[in-house]
Formats: sequence, structure tokens, C-alpha cells
Amino acid sequence: MERTRTPVVSGWFTEDGAEGGFRLLGTRCSACAAVFFPREDAYCRNPHCPGGGELAETPLSPRGRVWSYTDGRYRPPAPYVSDPDAPWTPYTLVAVELEAEGMIVLGQAAPGVGVADLAVGMEVEVVGGVLNEDASGTTWTTWRFRPVGSEQ
Repeated sequence: MERTRTPVVSGWFTEDGAEGGFRLLGTRCSACAAVFFPREDAYCRNPHCPGGGELAETPLSPRGRVWSYTDGRYRPPAPYVSDPDAPWTPYTLVAVELEAEGMIVLGQAAPGVGVADLAVGMEVEVVGGVLNEDASGTTWTTWRFRPVGSEQ
């Protein structure tokens, strides 16, 4: 069966190589230049915005620095997809301060990257990843963070 790649949340990232590969997508207000992720399509959330301008999609920095990290040692509740009969495998969460925007984005570490591989201030890059593959033939894609220069 041929699998269909589908983003877990439409419009939050692009995998097409157009902007230099995998990129998170935010929105930028034309009036105050505030950047939002997750994207905001209705109004500028900046309380100091002088008038609320147009919100345009903008690719976010592909790199940033580890702001914090931890491991998830419990099985999260729905809508997280998990087989309750399978043994639980801890995963690593990373909070990354994006290079240009200075905002913190949370995501899982790339497979094979654990807390022992990370340090606050370490440079990481956003890469595509797989959240789940279901029986209907859909591969649900998401973003992950990995140390720059890592092949993991």
C-alpha cells in the first residue's frame, strides 16, 4: 500500500524544499512585525500593535538554540496516538529559541536524540518527522529538533 504523507496540523510547516527544506510556518503582522507560532490568521495578538495589520504567512528560522529540554516518561492522553498494549518508550521534548524570531517553540527531539545528547544553548535545527502511521495508509508528519551536524 502506498502511504500518503499528511501534516498533523495543516499550515504549521512545509516539507517542500521551497524555503530551503523543512520549515515551520508562522504569520507576521504587517503593522507591528510581530511573528506568531502557531500561526494566527484572524487578528494580531500583540497588545501593543498600533492597529492590527494584515497577517502574512512567513517561514520561521530553521535553526535555534536549546532553551530547555526534558524527557516524557509517561504515556500522554488522547489525542496522542499510542497503542496501550505496547511498552511505553520515553521521548525527549525540546524548547528551542528560534534564531531570528527569539520565540520559544516546543517539539520532540529527532529519533535517537535523548536528554544526554542535549545542552542548554546548543544549536539545533528543525527537521521533518513522523508522528504516526495508521492502518488507512496515512503517514502523519510533524516537526522535530536535532543538534546541528547530527545525522540522527
